[in-house]
Amino acid sequence: MLYSRLVGLLWISHQLVMGMDGECGVFTDLGLQHSLIGTSLNVQLLLYTRANSTCGRILKHEDPFSQPQLRPKRPTTFIIHGYRPTGSPPGWIDEFVELLLDRADLNVIVVDWNRGATSINYLTPVANTPKVARNVTDFIKKMQDHEASLSSIHLIGISLGAHISGFIGAAFEGRVGRITALDPAGPQFTDTSTDKRLDPSDAQFVDVVHTDMDALGFRKPLGHIDYYANGGSDQPGCPKTIAGGSGYFKCDHQRSVYLFLDSIKNTTCNMTSYPCRSYQDFLDAKCLDCDQFKDGGCPVFGYDVLHWKERLLQLNQTSVYFTTNSLHPFCKTLYKVEIVTWNQETKKAYITLKLYGKEQETEATIDHTASEFQQYTKTTLLAQFDQGLQKVEKVLLRFRTGNLLCPRYKLRLLRIQLTPIQSNLRPMCRYDLLLEHNKDVFFRPIPCRVFSF
Repeated sequence: MLYSRLVGLLWISHQLVMGMDGECGVFTDLGLQHSLIGTSLNVQLLLYTRANSTCGRILKHEDPFSQPQLRPKRPTTFIIHGYRPTGSPPGWIDEFVELLLDRADLNVIVVDWNRGATSINYLTPVANTPKVARNVTDFIKKMQDHEASLSSIHLIGISLGAHISGFIGAAFEGRVGRITALDPAGPQFTDTSTDKRLDPSDAQFVDVVHTDMDALGFRKPLGHIDYYANGGSDQPGCPKTIAGGSGYFKCDHQRSVYLFLDSIKNTTCNMTSYPCRSYQDFLDAKCLDCDQFKDGGCPVFGYDVLHWKERLLQLNQTSVYFTTNSLHPFCKTLYKVEIVTWNQETKKAYITLKLYGKEQETEATIDHTASEFQQYTKTTLLAQFDQGLQKVEKVLLRFRTGNLLCPRYKLRLLRIQLTPIQSNLRPMCRYDLLLEHNKDVFFRPIPCRVFSF
């Protein structure tokens, strides 16, 4: 009896691994020993569709269509990972596949080049990137022979995978539909010519996000639109010192993937981005004008940016900025804050705002620089809240000088106006407030008067 039960369990396990109509492919799982001794390049292509969303089918380069799930006329998205120093599979692969298939009926092909990306010597995977590109290029040519359209191909490349995507696109003279580059690798690619890295000519549309440009990522623009999340370097919630362990090295870099995943699944919490000369100007609320995008407004980050494709192509290369929370949902709610003071002398201060709804509250501290307040002069600030409120019933306002040696002066407000940037809610105002250093002042906002400075 025990023997028969064991046989039955083994058969069920076999079916789960193999699938009902063939073997399920598995992403290559290596270990630290492989990283130390190095690995020889081998590219495995794993196909996922809505018919086999949890069971990847291994595609044969010599005969791609031996797998009936691969439909050449269906749009195809390739996911191309980057450097894998420890040899482990990317933890986000399964979610990536699932979310893409939830959004559209696609061929999703995971390009597994872990054997070739795993090495303690970063230069080895870098040298393998053109080889991976040639492998995938040959596969796409076979798809073309079966009437697959280049314009329906989307290459999503992470780190080194971004440049692999660029090499593939260049091989087709930029006729590939879209390349999405998630924090393209910087080391060994910075200051190289365009034929040795990703550039806008590699696809009909190239969108790029930068999250670690001061370390593992690429600093300069590489696409038709380049998103600099939180300025493009230090990401909220990531370790700031080596005491944070491995996260100190990879958290900022990997955040690009999780931001993009959030853009696929979270269609109600859009991360709107703003064209600007610098991140500092963005934080100073100097870049909230979206007129150049006409009726479409400023572009959102991520999967749905194709809604702005035509306008972005006209603008050629556009750098945009946005900020995020440290966790899902990543989108922030922005308010333009305008303050006019009574004080005769110019004052500098940091401002904290807290909004209260019926059962919610959210806070924003504007502390990237001390704001300057001059008498009868409107000072504009950007307040970023971790969530939006449908109705603001009460506001907390606090200021501090940030300088322990300065006298703790008072800030006399003639007017404060809070205008939500990403919604149709009306501006809120309050008049004639006296603020004392580091003390909370509460007020109920009222409709703004037609009154300007």
